Amino acid sequence: MLKAYVYQGCSTCRNALKWLKSHHIEFHETPIRETPPTLSELQTMLKARGGEVRALFNTSGLDYRALGLKDTLPTMPQSESLKLLSQNGNLVKRPFALDEKTGVALNGFNESEWQAAFLNQKRPT
Repeated sequence: MLKAYVYQGCSTCRNALKWLKSHHIEFHETPIRETPPTLSELQTMLKARGGEVRALFNTSGLDYRALGLKDTLPTMPQSESLKLLSQNGNLVKRPFALDEKTGVALNGFNESEWQAAFLNQKRPT
């Protein structure tokens, strides 16, 4: 089943959840701030994003700015950046949606990307 990491105060997350519900896609909702994605899940998303670590970060977030990641992330070892994400859900670009069974790995909400990932495959309703 799809695991959707979200923050209820995030309008993008609310839009993604509304989209999932309107398309009758089952999911398990997980609060990203309290329970960030695991290292394994982050590695899966990193692979889906072509190895671009920055694509996993919420670059507009306060924590990102407070930690000065704009300057330090480019030279930070990948293992260190993934560990940082696994320990601070505020740093993770959301929503963060994974379904290891179907191979869906999406972060951020781009409706056409989500449509291609979910509606182009047969899923039970």
